[in-house]
Amino acid sequence: MISIFRKKEFLVDHLQGITDIHNHILPGIDDGAQNIEDSISLLEKFSDIGISKFIATPHIMNDYYPNTPKTINNALALLNKGISENEKLKNTEIHFAAEYMMDQNFLDLMKTEKLLPLKDNMVLVEMSYFQAPINLNEILFKLQTNGYKPVLAHPERYAFYHAKDLSKYEDLKNRGCLFQLNTLSLTPHYGSNMQKFAYRLLENGMIDFIGSDAHRIQHIEKLQAIKLEKKHLNKIDKVLTKTRDEF
Repeated sequence: MISIFRKKEFLVDHLQGITDIHNHILPGIDDGAQNIEDSISLLEKFSDIGISKFIATPHIMNDYYPNTPKTINNALALLNKGISENEKLKNTEIHFAAEYMMDQNFLDLMKTEKLLPLKDNMVLVEMSYFQAPINLNEILFKLQTNGYKPVLAHPERYAFYHAKDLSKYEDLKNRGCLFQLNTLSLTPHYGSNMQKFAYRLLENGMIDFIGSDAHRIQHIEKLQAIKLEKKHLNKIDKVLTKTRDEF
């Protein structure tokens, strides 16, 4: 007899109507879509799985992707023109924010201009995959002093925080960080350790939001293949509900 608790379901069957709050769909401004054709292909693939609302989050990373509100808005305007000529994408809705690398440039930006939030005061931030910034506490403090709420992108991918306990993640939570899970972290796409910690964070109720972090078509194709056990779907559904309610 097969236990009902072992039954698996496709994640995509639970995603309809959600806003994808982390992606790289804007053309030509970071390591995501390289041109308008790439962007349109990504949006059409998203449409196939019932996702038509997006907050575009191109990288703002001083040494590699020195984006500004102007470069991001220009890329969105170009994409919206392509969308307007595509009947399949008539219901597509895109707003823009950014994914900020927490470094010295980020501190400088906070001194000189307003940040681009996901919504209200929530700002998507990331760290290097090699190590946390040595002044991380200062960055988080100044971010919140300036009235922003940090949403840490893909916390499961920071291997330097992986340990037997979750104390380092708990410290980030205590410092005011919300956590955004990448859908592909539920698979070995980024590595088995990343997958393991994605589930640990999920099972411990530490994940607040979920996003695709899609850069290319292959990412959505892999997303389509994700199957989850009931016990994990129950946790994911709570995160999906919170994401829908916020965005």
